[in-house]
Amino acid sequence: MTDTDLIEKGIKTELIYSGKIFDLRHDDIELPDGNGAVRDYVVHKGAACIVPVTDDGCVLTVRQYRYPMKEILTEIPAGKRDSEDEPPLETAARELKEETGAEADEFVFLGEFYPTCAYSTESIYMFMARGLHFGSTHTDNDEFIENGKIPIDLLVEQIMNGNIKDGKTQAAVLKAYKILKSEKERKQ
Repeated sequence: MTDTDLIEKGIKTELIYSGKIFDLRHDDIELPDGNGAVRDYVVHKGAACIVPVTDDGCVLTVRQYRYPMKEILTEIPAGKRDSEDEPPLETAARELKEETGAEADEFVFLGEFYPTCAYSTESIYMFMARGLHFGSTHTDNDEFIENGKIPIDLLVEQIMNGNIKDGKTQAAVLKAYKILKSEKERKQ
């Protein structure tokens, strides 16, 4: 089987809803075997998230109520891109400053994360930030968060035991942890 044997072809697309954060589309498609099907999916501008690591090995976190889940979650700073043209690093730096008051000397790209690829085009660009300098926060008017600082070893433990449920936080922190651990081993 080749990759072309897996590709679905769009036949017709319809915009069902257009909102502030995302659009909803309904597409008629042709499956690889020639049969028809439908795909409903969210079109999202994308986002960036940041693992801000302090000089003492802690990660700056935010706690906020996530209405769809009806829970207060611990997460790393993150936010949506203002436009599809906004560079992800610019989004990351802006969100870091807004949510934690920090600016960073260094950003390390950790990769791209598709949180819900079965029904959304959202792509989250993950970064680690180091060399932090602090000022005041500037959260959005509809954003109520509590800032925290968790040693990265403890945060990884919380991820592994299921206390950190947010997917972007899990992926980005584990990647940052691996990089930091490798750097530490090379120095020894």
